[in-house]
Amino acid sequence: MSVASRARLDRRLTELGIGLLSAVLLIWTLVPLYNMVRVALQGKEDVFSSNVFPTAPTLDSFATAIDESYWLLENFWGQMGNSLYIGLTVAFLTLAIGTLTSFTISRMRIRRGWMLTNAALLTYAIPMSFLAIPFYSIMGKYGLTDNPIAVIAVEVTFATPYAIFIFKQYGASIPLELDDAARIDGASPPQIFFRIYLPLMAPALVAIGTYALLLSWNEYLYAFLLLSSDGHITVPVGLGKFLNSDEAPWNYLMAAAIIYALPPMAIYYAFRRKMNSGLTMGGVKG
Repeated sequence: MSVASRARLDRRLTELGIGLLSAVLLIWTLVPLYNMVRVALQGKEDVFSSNVFPTAPTLDSFATAIDESYWLLENFWGQMGNSLYIGLTVAFLTLAIGTLTSFTISRMRIRRGWMLTNAALLTYAIPMSFLAIPFYSIMGKYGLTDNPIAVIAVEVTFATPYAIFIFKQYGASIPLELDDAARIDGASPPQIFFRIYLPLMAPALVAIGTYALLLSWNEYLYAFLLLSSDGHITVPVGLGKFLNSDEAPWNYLMAAAIIYALPPMAIYYAFRRKMNSGLTMGGVKG
């Protein structure tokens, strides 16, 4: 066999191996999602059937979740509003703190500013679950239990260090000469921040804003610990009550979970290009 023929054979075998691995990963990813949809489309009595496809698919579960006509879903849209409020607030505060901190460190040329960035990243040295009890104790002392502010504070605490890191790395791609030229023209630091820094940081802002929103959107542990009343809990905590019920209609649970997953999916696909550019730029610039 010639060298060229061997090279073509190796290339085809490599492509075949990559294709098989991709197919396995795709099936591994889609099977749980398909099971969610399958269970949501079945009636209560058919949930535990062994059929691969729904025998009599129906949208009654989705109608029940939308109408809040089941007792475990009676405040579903209120919980959705709580999740949205917490998520948007966390995203806004993360962007505000992250951009101001990165601008101060990198653009105002503060000595040893890198120490602040590294110190913030040390937050991730301890898993979030290990800090649940200390956070609960602190929020209790300040009277913030069963208050969305407590969950917002926790989520901002864990989202901000990553935001500062990405903003600092992305900001390195913005020439400092732009700031110098603006100063010569009489621009103040706030004007430089709002008119030069933020517009040029748009891809990173979208990426980190989406990341912070999704982080709080999927939060369960701290929302479960810090929120208790039906008027304050989020959708993940509300859906968790299905697991404590003597009668658990899994089709309603899956339908509500699918509805809850639609907003972040829409946000991701709407901004995925800017997210990719923001995160990759932040990862390669030094």
